[in-house]
Amino acid sequence: MLAVRPPAAPIGVFDSGVGGLSVLRHIRAQYPNEHLIYVADSGHAPYGDKTEEYVVERALAVTDFLLSQGAKALVVACNTATVAAIKAVRLRYTDLPVVGVEPGLKPAAAASRNGKVGVLATARTLKGEKFLQLRAQISEATRAEFLLQPAVGLVDEIEKGDLRAPAIDAILEKYVAPLLDQGADTLVLGCTHYPFVKAGIERVLHTHGRDAVTLIDTGDAVARQLGRLLEAAGLLRPELKPDATLHGYTSGDPAALRQAFNDLLGLQPAVEKMAV
Repeated sequence: MLAVRPPAAPIGVFDSGVGGLSVLRHIRAQYPNEHLIYVADSGHAPYGDKTEEYVVERALAVTDFLLSQGAKALVVACNTATVAAIKAVRLRYTDLPVVGVEPGLKPAAAASRNGKVGVLATARTLKGEKFLQLRAQISEATRAEFLLQPAVGLVDEIEKGDLRAPAIDAILEKYVAPLLDQGADTLVLGCTHYPFVKAGIERVLHTHGRDAVTLIDTGDAVARQLGRLLEAAGLLRPELKPDATLHGYTSGDPAALRQAFNDLLGLQPAVEKMAV
């Protein structure tokens, strides 16, 4: 059992690196008066090539840390960690509102005109039991065909911070083009890092004459679900004051996370090293 947290307590958000900042920006936009703590577990990234047991261990360790900082709710802003570890987190902390992210297969199936949906994600996400069950369920309900494509190395390149790097463009061409060749008219960005290279993906689409392809990013839906859980638990911070705080922690290099906050979100929060 957790101690009851007050509505003024912060929301904890974590990812293996900076990708979860794409979810954090939706949370800040929808709930500007909420205090936020962001953890980038960059010292143990990427999660996509780790075993499920390792990802579970890290997810529980980061959750413990966020709870020690007073977090009232948790957003697992990482597709790989959601697939591998969210069940373990919920089993350990039954009273904690927990929101995960998963590839937006349902909205993608609804958006597709020809029923062919490309899914870009990490190899770990695409192999996960939770994801495979979701794909089977939605495929049966909608008859959509999901074309799975692990984007090997893309998270590593995004973490370096140069989103216009030739290496990123080369990876995007390598993995997006085959999905287009198979007829995909909708692409799911199945990793929270990927919205930050949306412009690069759109360049690939334009090069192949496929500007009409729809891109699906689930960050907005994650923020809405967080709000529903907080409201149901009576944990929404009621005061609309310009004093909401944002604090960053990382198991990697604090300077790198500060740079990511600035480059990706235009923010300059305090960032500290996390000894976990």
